[in-house]
Amino acid sequence: MGGIFAILYGAVAYVVFLGAFLYAIGFVGNLVVPKTIDSGEPGALVPSLLINGLLLSAFVVQHTVMARPAFKRWITRYVPRSIERSTFVLAASSILLVTFWQWRPLPQIVWSVEHPAAVWGLSALSLLGWGIVLVSSFMVSHFDLFGLRQVWLNFVGRPYTPVGFRLVGLYRLVRHPLMLGFLIAFWATWRMSVGHLFFAVMTTLYIFMGTWLEERDLVAEHGDAYRSYRRSVRGLVPLPKRRPRGGARPACPVHDQRVTDAACFRL
Repeated sequence: MGGIFAILYGAVAYVVFLGAFLYAIGFVGNLVVPKTIDSGEPGALVPSLLINGLLLSAFVVQHTVMARPAFKRWITRYVPRSIERSTFVLAASSILLVTFWQWRPLPQIVWSVEHPAAVWGLSALSLLGWGIVLVSSFMVSHFDLFGLRQVWLNFVGRPYTPVGFRLVGLYRLVRHPLMLGFLIAFWATWRMSVGHLFFAVMTTLYIFMGTWLEERDLVAEHGDAYRSYRRSVRGLVPLPKRRPRGGARPACPVHDQRVTDAACFRL
């Protein structure tokens, strides 16, 4: 019964995430969905900024705290390990949906382009950003990232093994392609409102903070292997770094049993 509950819980958490992700595309892009970043009756500037800031801060606090290894160790004392990731996904997705619901629009225009080619080009670029987010999640392990792999392994009675880091695809160009996709999706717009700008600035600040925290965890987990990868590949800007003299490639420490061949950070 525990396995059935876990897989149902994981499926519900994934469906909520999928709904939040798809809604976010319409919300940020002012497309299709009933409530977008610029729709609704605008209110006073300062109260609207305070409310929107609190909504985004709730997501930041949840995402930052629940993603830390110490919190994961704590919460698994009270909930099964198999649904820890699904719980994180469900909490994050729920906060996002509340944010979309309660967002206060500030539709005053900061910049706007009128040429049809520019409008279509920026709209396509934003959608490309969302595509990069989705594709990047599959390059590591989409179903592990969103908790489905954990509950499935628990259901079939197999022990969970970490996926590990795999240097494939976009991860050869930047260390955080998923975050790069979000940045493109949030900033590529042909009409930037005050509310959209506030959203983009706040989420960008969090992306920089979140990637810094994530890299601390990755260094703690993989040690010199990740440090070497970090020296060779840029974080968010897909420009090549200069190799060390002699053309040496980043090494993968063979003594670290946590780092498999598939997870070596060799380019």
